[in-house]
Amino acid sequence: MTEDSRAVGAPTLEDVAKAAGVSRATVSRVINGVRNVDPVIQAAVRDAVSVTGYTPNRAARSLVTRKADSIALVVSGAGDDPPPVAATAGGGGDDCGREGAGFGGGMGSFMTDVFADPFFGRVVTGVVTFLRPRGIHPVLMFAETSRARDEAVSYLRQGSADGALVVSTHAEDPLPALITDAGLPAVLYARPARPVRISYVDLAHQDGARLAAEHLLARGCRRIVTIAGPLDVPAGQDRLAGFRETMARQGHPYVPVAEGQFTEESGESAMERLLAEHPDLDGVFAANDLMAVGACRVLRELGRRVPEDVAVIGFDDSRAAASCRPPLTTVRQPVEDMAAEMARLLLDRLARPERPVTSVIFEPTLVLRASA
Repeated sequence: MTEDSRAVGAPTLEDVAKAAGVSRATVSRVINGVRNVDPVIQAAVRDAVSVTGYTPNRAARSLVTRKADSIALVVSGAGDDPPPVAATAGGGGDDCGREGAGFGGGMGSFMTDVFADPFFGRVVTGVVTFLRPRGIHPVLMFAETSRARDEAVSYLRQGSADGALVVSTHAEDPLPALITDAGLPAVLYARPARPVRISYVDLAHQDGARLAAEHLLARGCRRIVTIAGPLDVPAGQDRLAGFRETMARQGHPYVPVAEGQFTEESGESAMERLLAEHPDLDGVFAANDLMAVGACRVLRELGRRVPEDVAVIGFDDSRAAASCRPPLTTVRQPVEDMAAEMARLLLDRLARPERPVTSVIFEPTLVLRASA
């Protein structure tokens, strides 16, 4: 295969070279990103490419540049391989097939949970929006078992993708360490639970919880409870710590807590427990919108008006917040912007491998709606 393996009549390297007044070899070097080409010549070649409408053959170019022009978006967990009798074949359905292939064995409920959570759709939107104009294709992969993690690392080692954007769903997930130990370029969404030498983007979660506490207190709520996220996850820990600290600074040293799992069902269960133990509560901070939606449902079923009787604040500003009844006041996490920043950091690392790992922390904002 050559760079000019294309339909008859399509512009060729020779056409670009003639238009730019340079050799075919020089055009090839510019298109393939070779750095030691005079900037004036580079500009002339790019102008000629634009004028002729030449489009490089991606497969041939990858043989020269050793780049796949694709990025793996890996959704990873910390599960073990299922027993052989229960194993299911990994494969991408319509949702993942549009951008790449589902990857890994025994997805089962893991993939179902991923697509049921609005957070992951927002991550994909941010990544695709950033990469697509740059001609880079994201490949969606699932790595929820040890076998799938090994396959993901092998996929990256073979150069099938230039790097990885990792979204981990579990604090004990070993994939970030496996990738960095292999010397592969990667960026992680959210601070890792254990120290790993990897770049990441995250939110100032404690500041977001502070905004929620201050708003509930400003409304006049005094018997405030919180539904925490899973406390083995840094985001769950930080949101609870920020909420408790702000309440303590305002003279409320004790805040009843029920732990949830960032799901509607866990929000319902937590709200039921808190109401049973503290029937006079008048304010609720849930550490994500899905749990807040569950809390609102329980409150309605038990005859508590939101926000007249109980004010409720969520976290994330997902679609669930806007569709909740009443619509949720929530702390906004700019997931799409954070996902795009992940992709930017990774491309920067690929362009300059010598750069040290880094972190980018986004600031939360409070979005006022009807629930508080």
